[in-house]
Amino acid sequence: MKNVCFYLNIHQPYRLKKYRFFDIGNDHYYYDDFANEDIISNLAERSYIPMCRTLLDMANEYGSDFKCAISISGTAIEQLQQAEPEVIELLKKLADKGCVEFLGGGFAHSLASLEDPDEFMRQVRIEQNMIKMIFGQTPTIFANTELIFDDEIALLLQAMDFKAAIVPGAKHILGWKSPDYVYTSASAPQLKILFTNDKLAADISHNFNNSDWSEYPLTADKYVNWIADLPEEEQIVNIFLSMDTFGGFIPASSGIFDFMKALPRFGREKGVRFTSPSEIVGKLKPVDTITVPFAISYVDGTRIDVSAWKGNDLQREALNKLYGIAERVSMVEDRKIKQDWEYLQGSDHFFYMATNNQADAAFSPYDSPFSAFTNYMNVLADFLVRVQEQFPENVDNEELNSLLLTIRNQSSEIEQLNKEVKALRKNILEAEDSNYAAVIIEEPAEEKTEKAAPEKEKAPNEEKAAEEKAPAKKRGRKPAAKHEQK
Repeated sequence: MKNVCFYLNIHQPYRLKKYRFFDIGNDHYYYDDFANEDIISNLAERSYIPMCRTLLDMANEYGSDFKCAISISGTAIEQLQQAEPEVIELLKKLADKGCVEFLGGGFAHSLASLEDPDEFMRQVRIEQNMIKMIFGQTPTIFANTELIFDDEIALLLQAMDFKAAIVPGAKHILGWKSPDYVYTSASAPQLKILFTNDKLAADISHNFNNSDWSEYPLTADKYVNWIADLPEEEQIVNIFLSMDTFGGFIPASSGIFDFMKALPRFGREKGVRFTSPSEIVGKLKPVDTITVPFAISYVDGTRIDVSAWKGNDLQREALNKLYGIAERVSMVEDRKIKQDWEYLQGSDHFFYMATNNQADAAFSPYDSPFSAFTNYMNVLADFLVRVQEQFPENVDNEELNSLLLTIRNQSSEIEQLNKEVKALRKNILEAEDSNYAAVIIEEPAEEKTEKAAPEKEKAPNEEKAAEEKAPAKKRGRKPAAKHEQK
């Protein structure tokens, strides 16, 4: 039986408003609230709500024969909670049905996995806690920002106890191997790798509504047949798509929702099962190990690198400036600074600066990559001023590192002292309990002795009184007895 897993990704950044040079130091609010609310509401109406309802209908109709996975960024959750809470409620219903598995990811959909491992792990934990709190699941399968992955990231994911990662089906990584197997990471043997089948994903995202495509129109039975006709030993097909595809990039009038809804029905006929990544990882064994020495991603058509965010000097300069203050920000207690720090890490800001990816220019709110860079750097300049007010520039990196080391050492010392205090308290309590037990054991014996003595003293008097009160017959017998003894 073939196993198919659909992965649907939801992400929206906090887009920046037009921020001028003269705003630096005067305006500390950076976001285009109107654009953010308009975009998220439009997508919710056209894509997220109808797609979630379609998934609920599929769960009701096909039961355990249909499952899928959803990855959703923390910034998207926040915006949906504020502007379109119905989407969150529908996602909760899907979670309650047990037909959707929520994936782990980074809260801000950032590039921290490439720039700052500590920050990356912090954001992943925030996202995990958010998913647990809202949807009642603790993610064990990971999908990074645009599926960015390499051997170093694999080590971080293994350290955080993730079971598997969703990875782009890059041809230069797989070579002659098929993406339709479970693999394991060479650098992190406990982490399994699930490669995406990019051809089958593109057949939906790029060709479903393409009348010039040789296979047009794409129907559910045709699509399922392609999956069923794959080599028998290839047991898993991972199809990763943005949820925006359904009703967003491909309009509802094309029949995209009906196509999706019909897939499990034809899957039953052809022995194709729609399952979740955890079930796949739990029952299928890896066939080989894979090494990914350099970072790859899902955005670039060739899946070769991460140049969509780090391909030019503008992007690298912005990233260096941002993550150059990571240690200072980690020491800041100001909640607003912490929040801005997360929002400013969104990968979209750097994607808008790309000069080698003009095909995606329609997604940018800027006229050019240079406009995107200028606006972002103005915002970042104001943010740097706010951070430096708490940790001035005259505190150089060496001093800062020394301060951080001191804080960490003090934290370790405090932890050790707390352990010692706890041990001493335990010893004191044990000693007090021992003494108390000894007192309890001794006191009854003393009381018994004290009570026994008076009874012996009172006995003759009581005996005499009893004799006086006794009848004469009884009183006369005792002296006789004594006389006989003598």
